[in-house]
Amino acid sequence: MKRIGRHTILLPNRPCILSGAAIAGKKEGEGPLGSSFDQIIGDDLFGEETWEKAESRFQYTAADLAIRKAGLTHEQIDAALGGDLLDQIMAASLAVRELHTPFIGLYGACSTMAESLCLAAMLVDGGYLHNAVCTASSHFCTAERQYRFPLEYGSQRPPTAQWTVTGAGSAVVSLQAHSSAICRCTHVTLGQIVDMAVKDANNMGAAMAPAAADTLHRHLTDTGRTPTDYDLIITGDLGRVGHDLLLMLMQERGMPLDPSRYIDCGLELFSPEQDVHAGGSGCGCSAVTLCGHIFEQFRQGKLHRALFMATGALLSPTSSQQGDTIPGIAHAIALEAAP
Repeated sequence: MKRIGRHTILLPNRPCILSGAAIAGKKEGEGPLGSSFDQIIGDDLFGEETWEKAESRFQYTAADLAIRKAGLTHEQIDAALGGDLLDQIMAASLAVRELHTPFIGLYGACSTMAESLCLAAMLVDGGYLHNAVCTASSHFCTAERQYRFPLEYGSQRPPTAQWTVTGAGSAVVSLQAHSSAICRCTHVTLGQIVDMAVKDANNMGAAMAPAAADTLHRHLTDTGRTPTDYDLIITGDLGRVGHDLLLMLMQERGMPLDPSRYIDCGLELFSPEQDVHAGGSGCGCSAVTLCGHIFEQFRQGKLHRALFMATGALLSPTSSQQGDTIPGIAHAIALEAAP
């Protein structure tokens, strides 16, 4: 059986993550994790005519680099799995068009990087794919234009608001064991939607934290593990509001998190001096942090077991305008150092 409990999937073949690549924007490169990124792009347009085309180029560049770092060619990739925040996930679609590989387009909002890794690991573990590339991106300018206001409007941002990360991350998941592999995928816990009736699109941390607590609780219950069984538990982009809420919610569930073993990508990417209010957000937030900083920690032997759990606020401009609530989602994948 490949299921543990009701919600968690065991990956007995322990698929490898062969490589990762993180391409970040200028503001992200100026933050605390700047040295862990493969490339820092100083031009928000990345040489393109529009921000949307630039985001697609971010994602293609990350995917292409991850494939090359794995020692593979595009032809050796059996499928690409990825998405973004744009309408009809156009950044991912246009990026993968240039890879000439089968494409599984995904939309999990800011949980997309974890969602793609979970699905790729299951497909590879089952023998349906040999090599897969997972990718996700976001861009401050494209997200502001789509979800909020034109940049020229100069609207006031409330303290609970988060800064959409400009960047893309990609990872190659493979069935082949390789001495240079970064880590192995051992368990997947797919999230279910949790909606606590939050309607404020400028407070996504509050909308996503209950879903993170639900997925984490189910993962630990199914596996019989405790939070201290992980060197690090990583959430995607809860920001300061969601980070503190998750600590409270897990305390209430009798599974308290050790603050020294828990980080949120939205808080790691930027320094307080960069004035991003509650922290970073966007598909690219967890993607660049994982494929840059976290993978680097595995390579250096500082991490042996980690739980990567990216979170998403499943809102759209239309649902917000119609006064609907914001459903939250969180997907988790357990990673262990490659032997």
